[in-house]
Amino acid sequence: MIQGPITGGQHGWAFNRPLIDLAAKGFVEAEYFLEGQATTYGPVAGAELGRDGKWTVEPKGKVPFKTRFLVYRPADPAKFNGTVVVCWNNVTAGYELFFGEGPEVLEEGYAYVCATVQAVGVHGFEANPQGLAAWDAERYGSLSIPTDDASYDIFSQVARAVGPGRNGAVDPMGGLAVKKVIGLGASQSAGRLSTYINAVHPLAPEQGGHAFDGYMLQIYFGGGTAIEGSDPPVRVSPGAPGAARPLARAQNLIREDLDVPAMIVNTELEAIACLKVRQPDTERFRTWEAAALTHVSYQAQLTRNEKYQRDFGVAPAAPSEDMNRIYLQPFYDAALHHMNRWVNGGAAPPSQPLIDFDADGKVVRDRHGIATGGVRLPQADAPVAMNSSAPVSDDFSGRLRGSNRPFDAATLDALYGDEAGYLARFRQAAGAAVAAGVMMPRDVEPAVAEAALEYRRAQALSAREPATTAG
Repeated sequence: MIQGPITGGQHGWAFNRPLIDLAAKGFVEAEYFLEGQATTYGPVAGAELGRDGKWTVEPKGKVPFKTRFLVYRPADPAKFNGTVVVCWNNVTAGYELFFGEGPEVLEEGYAYVCATVQAVGVHGFEANPQGLAAWDAERYGSLSIPTDDASYDIFSQVARAVGPGRNGAVDPMGGLAVKKVIGLGASQSAGRLSTYINAVHPLAPEQGGHAFDGYMLQIYFGGGTAIEGSDPPVRVSPGAPGAARPLARAQNLIREDLDVPAMIVNTELEAIACLKVRQPDTERFRTWEAAALTHVSYQAQLTRNEKYQRDFGVAPAAPSEDMNRIYLQPFYDAALHHMNRWVNGGAAPPSQPLIDFDADGKVVRDRHGIATGGVRLPQADAPVAMNSSAPVSDDFSGRLRGSNRPFDAATLDALYGDEAGYLARFRQAAGAAVAAGVMMPRDVEPAVAEAALEYRRAQALSAREPATTAG
């Protein structure tokens, strides 16, 4: 059963909604509740959930649930491109993280659905709960997800609630003619989506399978999650013993017999994790790995912090100026653009070179410390700093944020002569990225403007405290 649009509550807005006014962009923003019974799954007797990803599961039981999903969709049906992206909201932080308001979605007319499918999203961690029910009991107090074992089927049910076959009394899509549905997960959600792809997608529709027309796994560490007993351990508080938990490591492939397209969109950091489960591109599978980028960029952290301050009323610590400063969104947007064409019967995303590794499994780097190979965004091929996955600090967050080390003035002068020379080289590199299909033409001018600021920042830091480039 679908209820909505949902309004009111203590705060008067949906948790983690965009900072921008979607109506001004020609979009409707609406939240809905979804209630029912969710199927849980277990391995078929004798089946092994092994490295090849060809996992055989079957329905095990059902549990009641009530959850929410947030919809962004074009107000004008003529501007809808026919594709809905359903995002598996990330709950690593103890509250939900998602971002569906990028230029590709807003300018190309997608609908974007942010789906709460895990228990932590609703109930939070036991210590200092920040889930939906604690954040706004008036709005979300009736929500309940008893176990993450139900998350896989809840994800299917959200997809069907917004897909082309929907037939409920409440239509979250406002009558839009939906043609295709893409499932998306990032970071921890990409791990769960990996399990969904390998185990749930192949099932018959009446068992929860075949709800999506394609999948995108962003910043994916190469390992799925359990199909049963999948609830995460209690998260320790920051700074407590054990808080510096390890990053995930590769465990399984994406099944090679998948009947819809799937794409992994990774940065340098996840490429390191995924090295042992790399698999070749096929007519239904692609991997992109971007050199010099890492899991969380400075720009993304600024947006997260602004949302956190609005929603929780507390200003988080400012992001380190030393963290990686190459924004991931243009990379994601180029991938989504190709994925949309792919699921609609067009050409697959262009295959891209992978990041170079040496015989010991370490990233090969140039004289400036920048990874060689891989997708080359202009910040990697026309750098003013060493951006990398190498962390500034060894805590969990630090290992996700990588590092940025600006070149000194002498290096900048030797490479580019002056700012005009640098921006000319940057435009050339951006043109190459557009030609390779890894950057959209609309993203070039914003990137050039940011590049000018990064050049001036490097010059200013060099004048204040000269640095030595990596090499």
